[in-house]
Amino acid sequence: MISVSQATEMGTVYSPRELKTLSAFAHKNNMLLHMDGARIANAAVGLNASLKEITADVGVDVLSFGGAKNGMMYGEAVVFFNRSIAEDFKFIRKQGMHLPSKMRFIAAQFEALLSGDLWRKSAAHSNRMAQLLANELKGIPQIKLTQPVQSNGVFAVIPEKYIPTLQKKYFFYVWNEEISEVRFMTSFDTTEDDIRDFVALVKKTVK
Repeated sequence: MISVSQATEMGTVYSPRELKTLSAFAHKNNMLLHMDGARIANAAVGLNASLKEITADVGVDVLSFGGAKNGMMYGEAVVFFNRSIAEDFKFIRKQGMHLPSKMRFIAAQFEALLSGDLWRKSAAHSNRMAQLLANELKGIPQIKLTQPVQSNGVFAVIPEKYIPTLQKKYFFYVWNEEISEVRFMTSFDTTEDDIRDFVALVKKTVK
């Protein structure tokens, strides 16, 4: 099996052409293509594509569709585009302890998320907030962006001495300690005021 994350852990996205190449290679070599779609809505918006265009249409066999990172309280769905491999899954999910009781409460969230454009609106907002954050950070000489901002993640190198001060008020991960690279994530409920307040703190800290 080949497993890819869409969007990736670095906030970048696979294009439909790249995914078609991966699926063709996988299928030619008797493998499956699995997609970790924890942030697939952000990827679709970043690519200006439908969910179908970056999953079923490009040869993805199995998709792990994430709801929690797109506004649901909790819930993930496993989607089999290749149904021939799903025959025993209802038993395997029990063995893996992935069969919560009261699943109708999870299903109700998916219905609300997917029956209209809510998934797209939420993802578009978080992507837009990431772009705003990136644009604001670009104006600070002490900070260097390390990845193209294609979804809702912003990666930047910040001098190590400033990080503890920023983390006292805002939680974020140090992604790569060797180069002092950090990861900032925006979400469906991030506001412009959140971004501007954080950037103001950064400017005050690094001046």
